[in-house]
Amino acid sequence: MNEEFASYLNASGEVGYVRRVVSSLLYVEGLPSVRPFELVMYENGAFGYVNSFSEEEVETIGFSETPLTSGMRVARTNKLLTVPVGEELLGAMINPLGQYLRKDSTKDTPKIQRAVDVEPLPIRARARVSQPCLTGITIADIMVPLGKGQRALIVGDQKTGKTSFLLRTLTTQIRQGAIGIYVTVGKSKLVIKQIEEYLKEQGVFDRTVVVAAYAENPAGIIFLAPYTGMTIAEYFRDAGTDVIIVIDDLSMHAKMHRELALLGRRTPGRNSYPGDMFFLHARLMERAGNFLTPHGEKSITCLPVIETPQGDITGYIATNSISMTDGHIFFDYNLFVSGQRPAINPFLSVTRVGRQIQPPLTKEINQLLTTFLSSARKLETITSFGAELNEQIKETLVKQQQIYVFFNQLAHEILTPYLQVYLFGLVWNNTWKETALDTVNGILRAMVARYSSDTTFQKQVDALVKASDSLDSLLQKTREYHLLSTTPKA
Repeated sequence: MNEEFASYLNASGEVGYVRRVVSSLLYVEGLPSVRPFELVMYENGAFGYVNSFSEEEVETIGFSETPLTSGMRVARTNKLLTVPVGEELLGAMINPLGQYLRKDSTKDTPKIQRAVDVEPLPIRARARVSQPCLTGITIADIMVPLGKGQRALIVGDQKTGKTSFLLRTLTTQIRQGAIGIYVTVGKSKLVIKQIEEYLKEQGVFDRTVVVAAYAENPAGIIFLAPYTGMTIAEYFRDAGTDVIIVIDDLSMHAKMHRELALLGRRTPGRNSYPGDMFFLHARLMERAGNFLTPHGEKSITCLPVIETPQGDITGYIATNSISMTDGHIFFDYNLFVSGQRPAINPFLSVTRVGRQIQPPLTKEINQLLTTFLSSARKLETITSFGAELNEQIKETLVKQQQIYVFFNQLAHEILTPYLQVYLFGLVWNNTWKETALDTVNGILRAMVARYSSDTTFQKQVDALVKASDSLDSLLQKTREYHLLSTTPKA
């Protein structure tokens, strides 16, 4: 008999027996004093936790990769389900149980244990979102700005650039001092490997924790992944660091919960999801936010992902998630196919707290572009019916196309706010009014490359934007600087 199992058995004085096994669910008789979410140990050394119980039996979810059989004994551990947390996890890839996935890892297991399921902090422990959460993506930072502590849903079809956006946002925030946590929920090993390689290439992996639940893992382990990630985020928040956590994705998490609920014969609700689906995700989201801590205001910014079928954001899980977050960024498949990168639709995206912390100049640009693009969109609709175009309409439509070219970014490009504002000034000034769109795109890409390699140019751009206290001032300074830099010297 396993010595650890024997010690738990002797300590509790209670023994249970597995009577039924249904996939990852094991139904146990006995254990009269067991608690919800308590860790239990099976006779073969595998662990599980208590999911629910009735007068006759206890429903446990096993973490074992190998099948467990009926007739096995079960012991209470008298511990809630916990995961190890600590600085040792930085630069590591772990499973949802907190175990290192690299067998050659030389890192020590953290000594601190934290419960996976905890009550979200009350409203008195929270503060108003007051700091911008920059993504390095122009269309997001200007049109759909995020704040530190915001819960912003990333929603869209599969293969529309969501992961690329998330990785660049994570990289931008880590470079500004935050800790990054990337949670994969039921992803393939290839996708997780690509995420790890990208973070290493950007030099931010040593400030990141990757919580990886593979597609082939048991449903119980996949279901646990977002809770483990949030528990680790809370540790670093309490240690005095801002945290950004990506949960990729919540729709798979919901499917795992539905699978466990249906196997457990719970009454199905809408789309066969159990009735507590909204409660589970809302409770998870409430653990993020901007908090008052002994170290000052510290935030957990949460970016959960929802995958939509054919752009349908009216589905059950999508609408649930939209209602419990502080806004959403919608990745439009049609824009992706047309070549827009990132394929963010600013008209179907919402940010409920981001605009309140935008700098005055960027906020002015936001309002201007929102009005202009909305008007241009209406004109575009009218012209599709064959209406004749006057010069003013033609100019508006050309400027609209150039704005979308300005929003375009390559997969590796991360732009600072100063460069975003400067490039906007050039486009809005009609600097390349008679130039083909492909040429404009090439010019903008060259300027982005120059900004990252030419320190003098970078300082000049930053100084110009800092000195602009209004949109009119920015446009004038941008026009003068561009003319000066393009005028040939005698």
